[in-house]
Amino acid sequence: MVPAMIASVETMVKKWKDYVGKEIELFEEFRIMTSEVISRAAFGSSYDEGENIFEMLVKLGSLMSTDFLKIRIPVIRKIMPNQDDTESDRLEREIRTSIIGLIKKREEKVNGGEMEGAYGSDYLAVLMKAYNESDGNKKISVDDLIDECKTFYVAGHETTTSLLTWTCLLLAIHTEWQDKARKEVFELLGQNEIITDDNFLGKLKIMNMVINETLRLYPPVVTITRRVGKKANLANKLILPAKTEVSVSNLAFQHNPDIWGADVHLFKPERFSEGIVKATNNNSMAFLPFGLGPRFCVGSNFAINEVKIALVMILQRFHFTLSPAYIHSPVHRLTTRPQHGLQINYIACVIVTNKWTVHN
Repeated sequence: MVPAMIASVETMVKKWKDYVGKEIELFEEFRIMTSEVISRAAFGSSYDEGENIFEMLVKLGSLMSTDFLKIRIPVIRKIMPNQDDTESDRLEREIRTSIIGLIKKREEKVNGGEMEGAYGSDYLAVLMKAYNESDGNKKISVDDLIDECKTFYVAGHETTTSLLTWTCLLLAIHTEWQDKARKEVFELLGQNEIITDDNFLGKLKIMNMVINETLRLYPPVVTITRRVGKKANLANKLILPAKTEVSVSNLAFQHNPDIWGADVHLFKPERFSEGIVKATNNNSMAFLPFGLGPRFCVGSNFAINEVKIALVMILQRFHFTLSPAYIHSPVHRLTTRPQHGLQINYIACVIVTNKWTVHN
């Protein structure tokens, strides 16, 4: 997926050359870019139809997030649905119809010999193989397939947009760390060289520190919900009956001064210079921006790699600072996002001589 990510970021940054010296709203820019990447990853050659599905998922996710904050009585909701309920049901039906339509088209292409391999090489192909699996224990239903598409969207698109936005906000404020990250990119890759493999991304120590600190301060998901499988006794202090739903605030863990120190609310990437265990004072489970265990976010590596690629290509070309128009108001809509967007006031081309300088 690295080439596809690079191509999508390249399209975005080429457009930014027209914004040098002007204000630009980055949240929407990143949303469009990550939508393109995840659509190609999920649906490959069926990209256009996939993008339409993801646009409907954006609307559905917004409605679900708003509805989550309301106290509703299920019986009343069925008898007297409001406008949001009606719109959510319509989107659910259209998403289902669109995905089923994609499946049928893909099957027709495979049967007609128009597609190499078994259903292709994208995420939809993986799901279709499981959908057509002869082994009943491995076979998934249409509903499972549709739910997996939704999960892939949230994990790979919403998470990436959130992380990339907050990282750029912090780098725009703390320009000394922006300079450090840029210097690291230039030393490892140069200004004009293209990322050719995943191994390079693992060498970006400064960038890893910046990303981890961003995830600590602004985790994409602020609450992790799990259902208790069987009755549990927690330290003889709390008994949880089976099927109880438990919500854990990773935001609370990651802003706890007893774990992170008195500077817990400050942006200090250096706290991750020696790894997560050291940063958490040997409480590594206190850092869980993507969850833990078997339900760990499936899109985390995808998101981190995409964020790194985007940051590398942005830092190679631009220097940016925060616009006075920016209003800090984080909200949670599926993921944590800036309510009023992220306005970057100035994007300048970077020129490299003996050291990087900013060209106005």
